[in-house]
Amino acid sequence: MNKLTKRIDKERLLLGIAAPLLALVAAIVVTALVILATGKNPGAAFSDMLTYGSASDSQVYILNKATTYYLAGVAVAIGFRMNLFNIGVDGQYRLAAFFAAVLGGALTTPGWISIPLIILCAMATGAVWAGIAGVLKVTRGVSEVISTIMLNAIATAIIAYLLQPGKLAELQSGGTVISTKPLPKSSYFFSIDTGPAGVLWGFIVIAVLVGVAYWFVLGRTRFGFDLRTVGQSESAAAASGVSVKKMIATSMVISGAVAGLIGMPTLLNDSHQFSNDFPSGIGFTGIAIALLGRNNPVGIALGALLWGFLERTTNHLEFEGYDKEILGVIQGVIVLCVVIAYELVRRYGLKRQQQRVGAELAAQAAAPTQKQEVA
Repeated sequence: MNKLTKRIDKERLLLGIAAPLLALVAAIVVTALVILATGKNPGAAFSDMLTYGSASDSQVYILNKATTYYLAGVAVAIGFRMNLFNIGVDGQYRLAAFFAAVLGGALTTPGWISIPLIILCAMATGAVWAGIAGVLKVTRGVSEVISTIMLNAIATAIIAYLLQPGKLAELQSGGTVISTKPLPKSSYFFSIDTGPAGVLWGFIVIAVLVGVAYWFVLGRTRFGFDLRTVGQSESAAAASGVSVKKMIATSMVISGAVAGLIGMPTLLNDSHQFSNDFPSGIGFTGIAIALLGRNNPVGIALGALLWGFLERTTNHLEFEGYDKEILGVIQGVIVLCVVIAYELVRRYGLKRQQQRVGAELAAQAAAPTQKQEVA
């Protein structure tokens, strides 16, 4: 029995490694064919990406980008673990960043007071906005996909209405830029000056803490167990005494709270105000990263780093004469290859498991017959 257990564990490990390797090889092959179709040399493109991406300034850029992408991936993954598709992360984080920026611009307190207040404001705003979709689902059966899409549009309209001079915004830079009141320097989050490589955002520490909390709560607590159980089978969870509606609403609120953190690295470490050019679309990027990472905190981190690397290096390829659409193609190909590869490996693993169970049952059925023949 011990030998069988060791063999199964080894096989599971190999299957776990095979999926990302298969996806990586397929993505490289397809991407090479796409670049070749444009009349360019894929080998030179990959070499340029590795060289440019490994530069010190590129590494700092990738880490800064990965910080926001990681938070987005975790926010989406929390919903995925509950079998919920929180497509409203983009609206949740933008609305949260806007109101956090308004609050931060109005505060005159020391940084050790104002920074936590800004972060809490962002998390509360994101939680409330996502909670609306959660309440609609558990009370009226409204699909979270539909409600969060509509809430994205409403959030955009609210920001557009309030981000005007005379309301919650003001003219900046000689009257050419409309933004919220800039944060005082006391509200700036700490950064790490790496010299010529640039400035590393200190909010990466918060992102790491969020990842650790995500791993611990989902994998080491009763709440996490109940959440995963509801995601796998609502009927089984209800039969074991878990309140399915409560878990759905709670997971949406937590997902929204984490979504509220997505804009904080940009607000507290970079722009220090909210304007029309505040980054958008990161919530949708988080969906792709959560899929890449298979909702695993380490996998999401690797996916966020990969996304930052691709963004940095493919933008550089444009200056080398490559088509600018290469980035979108590569990102789409990678996500598609990962989804297909994991599904193929999952089906193969399920087939192997069925074969082993069948062999064991056959062996158990044959054992009494053999004993009777011996007797």
